[in-house]
Parts: sequence; C-alpha cells; structure tokens
Amino acid sequence: MLGVPSASAQSQFPGPDEIVTSSNVKHVANIPATAPLKGTGSTGTDLAFTGDYAIAGNYLGFTIYDIKDPRAPKITSQVLCPGSQNDVSVSGNLLFLSTDSRRSDDSCSSVAQADGTKAYWEGMKIFDISDKRNPRYIRSVETACGSHTHTLVPDKRGKDVYIYVSSYSPAVNISKCQPPHDIITIIKVPLRNPAAAEVVATPNLFPDGGNPGKGSSSNIENPYVVATSGCHDITVFPSKNLAAGACMGDGVLLNIADPEKPRVINRVQDDEHFAFWHSATFNNDGTKVIFTDELGGGGGATCTAKIGPTRGANGIYDITGRGDQRALEFRSFYKINRYQTPTENCVAHNGSLLPVPGRDIMVQAWYSGGVQLVDYTNSQQPKEIGFFERGPAANSAESGGVWSAYYYNGFIYTSDLGKGFDVLEINDPATDLAKSYRWTELNVQTQSTYGR
Repeated sequence: MLGVPSASAQSQFPGPDEIVTSSNVKHVANIPATAPLKGTGSTGTDLAFTGDYAIAGNYLGFTIYDIKDPRAPKITSQVLCPGSQNDVSVSGNLLFLSTDSRRSDDSCSSVAQADGTKAYWEGMKIFDISDKRNPRYIRSVETACGSHTHTLVPDKRGKDVYIYVSSYSPAVNISKCQPPHDIITIIKVPLRNPAAAEVVATPNLFPDGGNPGKGSSSNIENPYVVATSGCHDITVFPSKNLAAGACMGDGVLLNIADPEKPRVINRVQDDEHFAFWHSATFNNDGTKVIFTDELGGGGGATCTAKIGPTRGANGIYDITGRGDQRALEFRSFYKINRYQTPTENCVAHNGSLLPVPGRDIMVQAWYSGGVQLVDYTNSQQPKEIGFFERGPAANSAESGGVWSAYYYNGFIYTSDLGKGFDVLEINDPATDLAKSYRWTELNVQTQSTYGR
C-alpha cells in the first residue's frame, strides 16, 4: 500500500509557523532553543530518556529537560560541548555523546580543526549525569571516522555496555578516515569504571565493499544510490540477539549473540527506490523491520508529487526463517501522506514504537513534514493514525523540522532542528493502551519487548 495524499492535502499548506494536527493529536508544550545552545551552529538532534528526564542532543551540546509534568517541561541543565551530531544515549547515570566532526581536541572547549595542519580528534564522549543539574565529563574514546550515530548494547550480565559506533564517508585526504571503511567500531564500557572504556573490535560488515552506488545525489528527481562506506545507524534487539543496520546502500540483519562479534546474516538492496538506508525499527515481536530512506540527505524537498510515494519512503520488511537463515522480505512502502511545499525539506527520519499490545504502531519524524503516527500491523497495508505539522519557519534560522519523534510514558517528545523541544499528546482508541506502559529508561535504537 502506498500513502497517496488526498486532493485537499495536495492543494493546502500550513502558513508560516502555523501548527496543524489531526483531531486526535494535541500540541501541549514547546521550549525554544535557548542559549548557550542557540544561534550559529545550533541544530537539534536526537533524544534519550531516563526517569523523569529527556535528554536532547544539539550540534552545540546537549540539554537535560525535566518532564515530570509533560505539559510543563523545564530545562534542568545545558552543556555547551560542540561537535556534530551529538547523538545521545543513556545507561543509568552515564550519558554517551557522539562527535562526528574534526575537533582540535576531545574537550568541550574544542574548536573545529582542519586535517593536515595538526592532529584532530573525533569519537565518543562519556558523561556522569548522576547530578542532572551538573553533568560531569569523564572520558573520551577516539574512533575511526568519528561517530555519526551510536547504539548501546547492554551486556547480559549487567556489568558492561557496548557501544556500536556508526560512521561513514572516508576519503584519502582525511588522515584518520581512510577508505575502505566497511566497519563499525565497538567500544566496551565497564559500568562501574567508565573511565576504562576502550575500543574492543572493529568488525568488517562488508568484506565485498558493499553497494558500489550509482548515479549522483545532486539531482534527487533521478534515482541514485549512495555507495556503502560504513553504516549510518544500527538498531539492536538484544533479547532476540538481532540487529538491523541501515548502511547507506545496504540494509542488513545481524546476529549479535556475541556483542563483540556481530555477524551479517542477511543483506538487502533496492537500487530502484532507496537512495540512502538511514535507520531501522523492529516491531515488538522482532518479526519485521521498518527501514527509512534519507533521500536528498535530509535537505531536499522530497515530499512532492514529482518525487512520488515510493522514493524517500519507509520500506517495510518481514523477517522470515529461523536462526542464521532469517531473511528480510519486502512487503510495502509507506510515505507521509501530505505533500509539502517545493521549498521544505521533508524525508523519513527517526521514530519509535508505541507500546500497544498486539499492534505495530510507530510515531516518526519527517523533518518539515512534521510527525506521523502509522499502524504497520499489516505489513502490506500500513495506515495513518494521526499527525502533527508546522508550516515553513517564519524565521529561516529556525528551519529544518523534526529530527526525532519518540513515545515515552504517555506522550510524544520531539526534537526540532530549529524550534527546540516539543511535547505532543495522542488520544485515540488505537493507541490509548500505550499510556499504561512505563519505561524507566529509553534509548530508541536499543529495543526491548513490552507485554503482549
């Protein structure tokens, strides 16, 4: 099934900064970007949750929000620590922060550092957030090609946590990011002694080099595929010993029974439709994966009639077979069913499951396309449940739209590239059962099961 916009959706667009929602979705709060994480270089990124707190990454650092009252969130603390993307995750009192830009050193006072003049640093930073008002930087670990995103894999004994670091785009003129770069980097963090964190493995997921790519990304109206040179994002399902990797030109299914030795057990490509395999989400049973395609790199206007419903869309795959014979089988596409203006960047981005027993319901960010709630229970017939959207930013410095939209303890929290932190509420018979579920910690790329 393809999400095709209605005639009214095709002809009507929200005005500048105008908020529109489906009748079952309510916008309940916003905290705008705030100094020191405001102004030149500020871009809101990913979210993680612990107890009554949400942690939002930003290219300039991170913010800890008190969400005990979701309708009146408050800033608890902000840390200025520049280094894109500052992807975040949390384990107990530890916060992990990705740096994917060359910096003069590993400190939070570093500056951009061009390669070739003197040594640069990029990789992972670790903070102690036991005092939410005063996070403390305790350790860095340098990684090849930096850390664009990362994913936590808890050790089954509860003593360590592994970090799967995803990075890509090597170049011969970058001294610490040489091609080929078909690896991920695995860091082991002893939870009682995080200062001892270190790289323990760099497995090669693509010994054949991966998808060679085709065409040019300079024209999003023509099909193209970005060559695989690492992974963009990995989602793990530790209780099922599975991971799904969105790796530029490839989608992969991995066995992670030994977290230091992940093994690719199935790989798929779709050069006709997918330009850039960006992220992955399992359903609660671990029987399907939703892959996103970041057509246009997040900056293109891809939610238009000209681009159509099968490019820049979600690809829904069922997992068939058993053990290492499991395979990804394509079932359908789903794309935002509201056209955007030709000047608005719009593409599938980060989302999460709602804990609804017996259903596969996901909330998802679409940059300037806003937030979409979709029921994927029938892999071949996904359907929209609700949406939230802003019109084009009146202030161009606040443009970009929603980076991440995640459900946590009864509410939807979003990180907007320019508008800051938003809280949404959905009231619908299809999703109301999710309100009874309570997490104490949530990293969306580390999935766990909820009760059936």
